[in-house]
Amino acid sequence: MDKIFLKNLRLLTRIGLFEWEKQIEQIIRIDLEVGFDISKAAETDNVDYSLDYKSLSNSIKDYVSDNKHELIETLIENIANLVLVKFKVEYITISISKPGAIRDSEDVGITITRSKKSPT
Repeated sequence: MDKIFLKNLRLLTRIGLFEWEKQIEQIIRIDLEVGFDISKAAETDNVDYSLDYKSLSNSIKDYVSDNKHELIETLIENIANLVLVKFKVEYITISISKPGAIRDSEDVGITITRSKKSPT
């Protein structure tokens, strides 16, 4: 399976447990990798057989700006599900981090991998 990646997508969102966090926008960083077969696009040099990177990025941006979460865990699961449902990808590995959230640490975050469910 081929891999397409998006690195260091920086977005502002309202996320956190504490009341003060819910009142301000904070930066989150997103890295992701998706499994997508690029062979038909490469063979034909036709964009119709490729993954639309801009649409992928915009879908994530729109979701993050339109929704509020207390937990990164909820946000990351929802974005993974959105990408798996909306795009013809086999899997997604996604990391979301909240720079500066932990004192004396540069960054803290979560990485998950999810794949499309096989029909039963």
